Amino acid sequence: MAKKSDLTRRGFLRTSMAAGAAIGFPYIIPSSALGKDGHVAPSERVVVGCIGVGNRGNDVLGQTLQCKQAQVVAVCDVKRDWREKTAATINDFYGNKDCALYNHHEELVARTDIDAVNVASCDHWHVLHALAAVRSGKGVYVEKPLGITMEQDQVLRDEVKQRNVVFQFGTQQRSDQKFRHACELVRNGYIGKMHTVYVWAPASSAGGFTEEAPVPETLDYERWLGPAPFVPYTKERDSNKWWWFNSDYALGFIAGWGIHPVDIAVWGAGDAMLTPCWIEGTGQFPAEGFCNTATDWNIRITYDSGLVVEFRAQPAPEDWLQRFQADKGHGTAFVGDKGWVQVSRSGLSASNEKWKKETIAKDGTHLYESKNHVWNYIECVREGKTAISDIDEALKGDLFCHACDIAIRLKQRVRWDPLKETFPEAAEARARMTQPMRAPWKLRA
Repeated sequence: MAKKSDLTRRGFLRTSMAAGAAIGFPYIIPSSALGKDGHVAPSERVVVGCIGVGNRGNDVLGQTLQCKQAQVVAVCDVKRDWREKTAATINDFYGNKDCALYNHHEELVARTDIDAVNVASCDHWHVLHALAAVRSGKGVYVEKPLGITMEQDQVLRDEVKQRNVVFQFGTQQRSDQKFRHACELVRNGYIGKMHTVYVWAPASSAGGFTEEAPVPETLDYERWLGPAPFVPYTKERDSNKWWWFNSDYALGFIAGWGIHPVDIAVWGAGDAMLTPCWIEGTGQFPAEGFCNTATDWNIRITYDSGLVVEFRAQPAPEDWLQRFQADKGHGTAFVGDKGWVQVSRSGLSASNEKWKKETIAKDGTHLYESKNHVWNYIECVREGKTAISDIDEALKGDLFCHACDIAIRLKQRVRWDPLKETFPEAAEARARMTQPMRAPWKLRA
């Protein structure tokens, strides 16, 4: 929790009590204000503002509202109807009318009473919104994927570390017990020497409208575009049914959904996925329509460590599904010389059924345990701890997705070094690690 805002809120309570005594009436503080009866005193709560309150933003908000250690006080969205509806939800939850509404995120992050910011805006805004919060000394929860370029990821990491603020990436599967258990089985050698990891995720959509249309009255289109190139508005351009799959605003589901099973691959494989590698594969891209991100991909990554990662768009090949008893939509499977483990949101499967209920030895490798991703973030802001999906972990998976996307767009085999975070032998690939932003927006202050 930011020290300054903590003192401000505690000071407010003291001032209020003194004022009550001075004017001659008994100032009665409810037990909730003192932290009794299971409540957290207001002076101890993490004060939260939310930037981006669409479907995913409201999912994260819902978890935040249910956290007794948090108090949501402000929302920002460039869609007036979304911010008004969300503010009403927050006020109904708390039984007050205090929630502030903003169209410009700069006003929200400027508030000194706010300790933490939830960022669930469009992908092309993620890093700029996060940077604004971080530069104001606030903790941030940033929805996946991270940036739409590698440079954006790296600049955000530099700022988070420089200012020593709490960062949580929205890869919430790390806070699900079955994913942690699968990765602990791998890390503790149950599958033997790991040689292959299979990763698959939903593909991007094709289609979308290309003819110019009137801008919706409730949308601040200039703000919605932000750092993206200016183009006339087209029907439903601002709907996540479509913008997710246009490269001006996102990488598509190779990162937007792919980051989930990729993140689990990174968590389970550990250092084996941190050596230089060769990336090669194919991708299919729409030839017409608004959408232009990969609707299919088949990528093979060969690491100097000897590990091979196969990354595919759904549906996974039938032999994968049969072998791992897996969910066809998404999943991560680790294969070694003594067996295999597969995990997705549908469940965990293994070559040895007993592993599913195995208790890892006390002196074995135990990964960070979190039971609720948003609550973990709030607790870490409150106590100054490192979150389960911190900025370093975020970049491992996010840069992997970027590197794969760059390889299939170039249609060539590329050398990627995940420790140096560069393509040492491919200038064309390096050129794709960055892209300009539309003025006045910029990465570096």
